Amino acid sequence: MRKVLPLAVIGLLAILLIVSDHPFPPPAEPDRETRTAVVALGDSTMSGEGAGSYEPGTNGEDGGNWCHRSTVASITKTRIEADQKINLACSGANSDKLRNEQLPQLRRIAGSNRITAVVVAIGANDDPRFSEILNKCFEAWGRRNDCTSSVAPEWTKRVRRMIPKVENTLNAIRQTMRDSNYLDSDYQLVVQSYAAPVTPKMPRSLQNLSGCPLRSTDLEWVVEEAVPELSNGLRTAADKVNARFLDLSRAGEGHEACAGKPETEWFTRLTVDWDGLRNEKRSSHALQESFHPNALGHEQIGRCLTEFLATDERDGACVPRLDGTLGLTTEN
Repeated sequence: MRKVLPLAVIGLLAILLIVSDHPFPPPAEPDRETRTAVVALGDSTMSGEGAGSYEPGTNGEDGGNWCHRSTVASITKTRIEADQKINLACSGANSDKLRNEQLPQLRRIAGSNRITAVVVAIGANDDPRFSEILNKCFEAWGRRNDCTSSVAPEWTKRVRRMIPKVENTLNAIRQTMRDSNYLDSDYQLVVQSYAAPVTPKMPRSLQNLSGCPLRSTDLEWVVEEAVPELSNGLRTAADKVNARFLDLSRAGEGHEACAGKPETEWFTRLTVDWDGLRNEKRSSHALQESFHPNALGHEQIGRCLTEFLATDERDGACVPRLDGTLGLTTEN
């Protein structure tokens, strides 16, 4: 026997059909509490410079955007439960650029997603100007003189001047999240340091324009003094804002550029965009990918970051393991 709808119900349905194309409201969009995200902020070591596979629009195509955000950057390789892994980092960014260009994007994301972690790599492009030093060392190799004798005496001062700039940036990240109604305890704030990309122990046969045209004495200073001191400065800044700290200063040991076979190296050797050299607008970026973590390096860093995010430890360090992978240690 068929049921007959009461006249009142039929009338109500008719009214709904007249006033709306949709008699019933569409399903609600997921709210911030149900859609999670982890966000990467910072410079080239976070954006994915050197890893290739760059997001459209970040490889100099439109208006000179050279952020080189890679689809295989370490944040995308991090195995953490989140609906989205969002990379806002940009090659060449310093503290000012992070605050001015990346934090407005973070604010928008924080309003529509529940951010569970913010991972930051910043500072090297502030007073230390680390990439500039490597460029000068490359130039010095051609002139057969050293590049570090003029930098080493003032390196400590450069790092000290960097610390308050990074601290201010981390505080600005905290404030951006507070303005979006987050407590500091609602998410992890992780500061990531830098690895030495080249080893002074490279074979002589690779110390040239086909590999790593850098002098061993310069690289000894970079590996033994510059990178560890830079990491300690970043740890100080992280401590001041109660952020977690992941030390990458030893992450490349045995896997640096020119350490051996290319398939076991986690960093790019001297990399030249030959097509870019022929293009006036791109020529100044032709060497940009040199001496950065490559795709394999980002995969390994992502592996270590995964381990760190799963712990409650305040500090950790990424070090190569005997099995050839990069792993976490929390020993001081």
